[in-house]
Amino acid sequence: MVALDGDYFRALETPRMAALAPNLIAAAFPLMKLMPARYILDRAVADGALEAGMRIVETPSGTFGMALALLSAARGYRLTLVTASSLLDAKYKARLDGLGAQMIITEDHAGDGDQLKRLQRLDHIRRAEPNCFWPRQYDNPGNALAYARLAEQLVRTVGEIDCLVGCVGSGGSLCGTGMFLRAVFPHIIVIAVDTHRSILFGQPAGKRLLRGLGNSILPGNLRHDLIDEVHWVGAYPAFSEARRLLREHGIFQGPTSAAAALVGRWAASTWPGARIAVIRPDEGHRYAETVFDDAWLGALPGWPCS
Repeated sequence: MVALDGDYFRALETPRMAALAPNLIAAAFPLMKLMPARYILDRAVADGALEAGMRIVETPSGTFGMALALLSAARGYRLTLVTASSLLDAKYKARLDGLGAQMIITEDHAGDGDQLKRLQRLDHIRRAEPNCFWPRQYDNPGNALAYARLAEQLVRTVGEIDCLVGCVGSGGSLCGTGMFLRAVFPHIIVIAVDTHRSILFGQPAGKRLLRGLGNSILPGNLRHDLIDEVHWVGAYPAFSEARRLLREHGIFQGPTSAAAALVGRWAASTWPGARIAVIRPDEGHRYAETVFDDAWLGALPGWPCS
């Protein structure tokens, strides 16, 4: 079990460094959220807040839930995930079920993830079972601190970095990596990638087709003071970019990663003399029957290739 946790999971949370342009490097992860999930759980064990066999509860909007499910299965924790109906497809749910995660699904007619409703449900669970552990990915400082290793990998691979691009959901990956890189390179420009109808940078909450970034609450790990620019990317450009990256670079990643790559390409062409790094958090397997399926895309209203 120790070998599995130490070697297999470390491979999933280690990015492939891929050059997308002469001045653009992408840190492309199989499952980036394993990095903060493992860091948070390890710190909780060291502090005595998490013991063998305890229940873990969380309200994930993306792959943090999968990371917790993998770790819980390997380490013998019980896991309860409170998620919204708009965030969960059948195959993803089947994977979580297979890992032994208990799923509580709230109805989300607005399509914005309804994080407030999920937090209320989680609070009810914690009151009923006080002896459980809540990782608090949105507000736990360990989320951002976990990305010291990514910052180190980027410096070892690229050297001096002039610009960092990444999507924002919890704020952990971009703000954590940006915090460590800015300590080394004070001039660095940090660009956040969000999507429309996310409140993170002042838009009203609403239905979002592009998932894995954006939020309907303001997380504590989002540090506006670290961010120099915000770019909003819609679902259709992200879907198109994901397919282009597979076709032209052989990189099979999800639309969240593609949204970051799209802004990274813009930055690389805007500042050709700068060294740009872009964080790409997830692989594309979850989207094989949607984003990478011609029939599914063709059925979308207004899809340009329909």
